[in-house]
Amino acid sequence: MPHPLTLIEKLATKHAVGSKSNQPARSGDIITIRPKHIMTHDNTSAVMGKFKEVFKGSNAARPPDAHGLQSVGVPGADVKPRIHDSRQPVFAIDHDIQNTTPENLGKYAKIEAFAREHGVDFYPAGTGISHQVMVQEGYVTPGSMVVGSDSHSNLYGAVCCLGTPVVRTDAASIWATGVTWWQVPPVARCVLKGKLQRGVVGKDVIIALCGLFNNDEVLNMAVEFTGDGVAALSMDQRLSISNMTTEWGALVGLFPFDEVLRDYLYGRADYLARSGARQNCGSPSREARITRAMVDQWWASGGRGELTPDTGAHYAVELELDLATVIPHVSGPDDVKTMTALPEIESKRVKVNKAYLLSCVNARLEDLREAAHVVNGSKVAPGVEFYVAAASAEVQRQAEADGTWQTLLGAGAIPLPSGCGPCIGLGAGTLKAGEVGISATNRNFKGRMGDRDAKAYLGSPAVVAASAVKGYICAPQVFAAKKAVFSVKVNDAPREPASGGSKSVEIINGFPSTVAGRLIWLPIDNLNTDGIYSGKLTYRDDVPPTEMAAASFNNYDPNFVKVAKRGDIVVSGRNFGTGSSREQAATCLQLFGLPCVIAYSFSETYKRNAFNNGFVVFECPGLVTWLNEGVGVLDGAGSATPRAATVVCGEIEIDYQRSMIRFDGREFPFSPLSPTAQELVVAGGAENVIRKRLATST
Repeated sequence: MPHPLTLIEKLATKHAVGSKSNQPARSGDIITIRPKHIMTHDNTSAVMGKFKEVFKGSNAARPPDAHGLQSVGVPGADVKPRIHDSRQPVFAIDHDIQNTTPENLGKYAKIEAFAREHGVDFYPAGTGISHQVMVQEGYVTPGSMVVGSDSHSNLYGAVCCLGTPVVRTDAASIWATGVTWWQVPPVARCVLKGKLQRGVVGKDVIIALCGLFNNDEVLNMAVEFTGDGVAALSMDQRLSISNMTTEWGALVGLFPFDEVLRDYLYGRADYLARSGARQNCGSPSREARITRAMVDQWWASGGRGELTPDTGAHYAVELELDLATVIPHVSGPDDVKTMTALPEIESKRVKVNKAYLLSCVNARLEDLREAAHVVNGSKVAPGVEFYVAAASAEVQRQAEADGTWQTLLGAGAIPLPSGCGPCIGLGAGTLKAGEVGISATNRNFKGRMGDRDAKAYLGSPAVVAASAVKGYICAPQVFAAKKAVFSVKVNDAPREPASGGSKSVEIINGFPSTVAGRLIWLPIDNLNTDGIYSGKLTYRDDVPPTEMAAASFNNYDPNFVKVAKRGDIVVSGRNFGTGSSREQAATCLQLFGLPCVIAYSFSETYKRNAFNNGFVVFECPGLVTWLNEGVGVLDGAGSATPRAATVVCGEIEIDYQRSMIRFDGREFPFSPLSPTAQELVVAGGAENVIRKRLATST
């Protein structure tokens, strides 16, 4: 009898290629995937470089091997780079769109020319935030798999789509071959019960989930939302929740295909039929991406069980939240998983200098209308700057048509173009040293929205609007303090790393058997990619290696580069590398001269970036626990510890052959590094592994 599958496993099986007949993809399996679409934004230019590089010295195209790695070409004469399937990529410019320097405009022009040359759909700056464009233009559909070279690709899960982030190397592989590798994650089920009380929205739900389940319950998992409470959530609310499952630590945030989603898709189909499917860069005429007939077909497939989990499917973790007990909270400052109830923080009258209603999590029509309702007839408080940007030009047109946009501007809001902007610390309105911001964005990491000495809180659109008017963090209505009702059940035994030291591990030629150096202890959980490598540099393609290395950990501790030196070994806490999918957060440490990073656990996306670029990272919970107890207290909020943010300890030795760490007279085992991981490191990254395999196979 077939083993029951979760919906995540069903969708992964549907998009797997090269698997044996009737063999489903299960959690833990490494599979080759062919996603329906791959989205890139400003980072398209970086992917272009990787894409062109893999075609150098290639004179033939070959089918992918079992890992999707053998399809670039055979060493020989260079051939012209060719997109495998021009319908698969989508380019949508959104991050640094306020930057009108010749250099940035030139970069955008090159992306557009590349799209035109290869027949790829291109959406220029001002169209909207990439994730919103992907949904509203019909690229994201129920039962599909859509990936993006951006960490908030989880948002696509609101449309019952397997949406998940990949990294730039993966994007280049998909352009060239149509496929890349993916490991099916463990799956968590989150049961939402009841209905939200008036004035509580989707942003409040995901803030509650991040704050209540803040002990890595869903780290590197895929989350399936279910329960009677789902039906009462609007699509805008679901998009907000799926988007910020990224901050919760998950790789996917999947909602079911129900009547709410069906009716939303009918509306999108009607809109696209009226406006006509946009054709970009002269690409060939294509069929409509969403029609009512398609929606009916998807609905029928859902009725056949293709878009629902099997009865008895296994979930690693089962969570439950009573929506009726959720009240507005704010996250922060400087940490998503630290939350404070509005009644509590309102009593403290935390003064704000800037307020933000923008980003891919909260800038859709429902959000703008909620904020307009709050500020109607009021003015932004003296000394407060209130920045507003719609999720897309279409959303702004809708807000203008019903008077919402004029209400916000009439209250004193400052309009920005549809894009990311201040959310990632780019363009006008970023936080200055000593300032406090309240934001409807999805991240408030130290230094992300401006100066690292500013403080950022996250809240719902209503909370942001009310705070802008009052001048301090508050809600537009009184909420009685209420304790959220929630529960968690772990079905699997805790997954500890396999014991090292018991036997010798095969070390491939060129990989070191041992490495030694000073231990540099960073006593922090959830050290995010903004802390490791600033967003201000992320979309600059001209940053020299020395400057990249010098930027290492700058937002976490500016003194790191003064204290650390080449050859040091960094050790840190849980969920290292959480946040965005920027690969420079791995490569900057590599360029600094660190031989590896050790942590209690890693963000799976960060780990993927590291090994795809030939940089060693691995977990050793025992060492981290010992350091925490003996050297310094882990601080999940990201602020300096009582001792120091960067602590130089004694000498550490890593024995890769025995999978054992020696430090201070003690030994700490870790999971052996696989031959595949070693091969990526020895070769200098995934691109070189491809060339090596091709060379030896001919």
